Amino acid sequence: MAKQKVAEQFVDTLVQAGVQRLYGVVGDSLNPIVDAIRRNGSIDWIQVKHEETAAFAAGAEAQVTGKLAACAGSCGPGNLHLINGLYDAHRSAAPVLALASHIPSGEIGTGFFQETHPQQLFQECSHYSELISSTKQMPRVLQSAIQHAVGRNGVSVVTLPGDVAGEPVSEDGGDLTLATSRPAVRPGEAEVAKLAQLIDDADRITLFCGAGTAGAHTEVMEFAERIKSPVGHALRGKEWIQYDNPYDVGMSGLLGYGAAYEATHECDLLILLGTDFPYTDFLPDNVRTVQVDVRPEHLGRRTKLDLAIWGDVRETLRCLTPRVRAKSDRRFLDKMLKKHADALEGVVKAYTRKVEKHTPIHPEYVASVLDELADEDAVFTVDTGMCNVWAARYLTPNGKRRVIGSFSHGSMANALPQAIGAQFTDRSRQVVSMSGDGGFSMLMGDFLTLVQYDLPVKVVVFNNSSLGMVELEMLVDGMPSYGTTHHATDYAAIARAAGAHGVRVEKPKDLAGALKDAFKHKGPALVDVVTDPNALSIPPRIKAEMVTGFALSASKIVLEGGVGRMVQMARSNLRNVPRP
Repeated sequence: MAKQKVAEQFVDTLVQAGVQRLYGVVGDSLNPIVDAIRRNGSIDWIQVKHEETAAFAAGAEAQVTGKLAACAGSCGPGNLHLINGLYDAHRSAAPVLALASHIPSGEIGTGFFQETHPQQLFQECSHYSELISSTKQMPRVLQSAIQHAVGRNGVSVVTLPGDVAGEPVSEDGGDLTLATSRPAVRPGEAEVAKLAQLIDDADRITLFCGAGTAGAHTEVMEFAERIKSPVGHALRGKEWIQYDNPYDVGMSGLLGYGAAYEATHECDLLILLGTDFPYTDFLPDNVRTVQVDVRPEHLGRRTKLDLAIWGDVRETLRCLTPRVRAKSDRRFLDKMLKKHADALEGVVKAYTRKVEKHTPIHPEYVASVLDELADEDAVFTVDTGMCNVWAARYLTPNGKRRVIGSFSHGSMANALPQAIGAQFTDRSRQVVSMSGDGGFSMLMGDFLTLVQYDLPVKVVVFNNSSLGMVELEMLVDGMPSYGTTHHATDYAAIARAAGAHGVRVEKPKDLAGALKDAFKHKGPALVDVVTDPNALSIPPRIKAEMVTGFALSASKIVLEGGVGRMVQMARSNLRNVPRP
């Protein structure tokens, strides 16, 4: 009986860790691993067209499932293509294991064909990056990589030369014991007591929530009710905290809306829950501030803190809520709820005026119809740029939907490959890629991956023949737009040529029908919507220093976007406000 090879041991360990598929492109030094997958039967090789897609897809799978996902690239250029998607996964706290296969071990350091040094190249976008140089080393390095990815929620990279992968396993390789679930982190008693005292001493408290509130919706709502606090959120906190929220005052930041900005600035105690919100110009500098986060490196790196709490949001609030005095004064909360509703109604008027007759089609209208027609548990993947704006303002969270984007890394072309990873987790769940034409065209080759695997992803292309967000950046800086326009392209025709369902929409009256037909189609589908390139958006508060590196129109040319069903939610929350 032939002795087990290192490649087979590697694949067996991935299976033991719960990995169900490996995304990548086959080739040379990676071939022993791919062949081991072929013979294994418990794990699938997913053949994409570009390794960047492989990393984005693995990151999205990890975000949807909360479990370890994996991708791979062959030596040199192959694994270098992974790096952008791995940066995104790492900054999104997605547990991903990346295999960077390598040139023959005896040639390392000689300037060999396709030689790079992956263990160094991937250090900045991973918690762990290590080269396996011997068969004895492999099991423990792979085990450590898996533990880093799962335990610290991020990327681990293992560099494995092709010749080592093809060698027989070491006699003393040993069995592995993997821990693949994370414990809850409870803050210390002294910190909880200090926070309780700060809350009891405050009159006006605001909660500002991020992605760290995932799984803590009930606890946040109970806490907000006890202390009569408005609840705002960052973009990554929207899907976890906005739904069923009678204390909602909207979102702050560059894509913000509503009264979140006022609520964070007019309180006398701001509590940041599970957010690493990067835009410090939207945070107050004269308000007592507390931050709660499970990752201690996040504490205090965005704004000065009066108290730092290291712990899970859910566990912290379970400890804290019974300790604080229940407040009865709702005046601050009710004032912010009314400001929020008024702000939303003020901007929605511009959106509703003759929008169903406007051509080119308002992108806001596309997002709002998409929100109405999509399934209650749909997964939306969102391209960076103006699609981020429309998703932030029009997609309605409900506790079952997911919204995934490159929200921390800000990469173009993320939506389509992330949709691939999301769809592989559950073929029966609706997955919608909200793609800008710039982002879609960048990795358009992997639309063929949808066709190859008959993945029922629905791609909605917001086709304005331009890089809309970049045009806004130039506008704000006083520059004429240059190099931002695209040749007008019929992406629906390309989809049909590839063997998928494709339809082009140029008139608003045709939009709903086109989306319904695409959603009914059993396989991959693309709806190419010709949208207005002049649809711009501004945040609720603008300062000159906020514009650097991001697109704000600064009132020069403004088409105010609406906010879809959120205005209805805001008005319904006002029912809780006592009448004078």
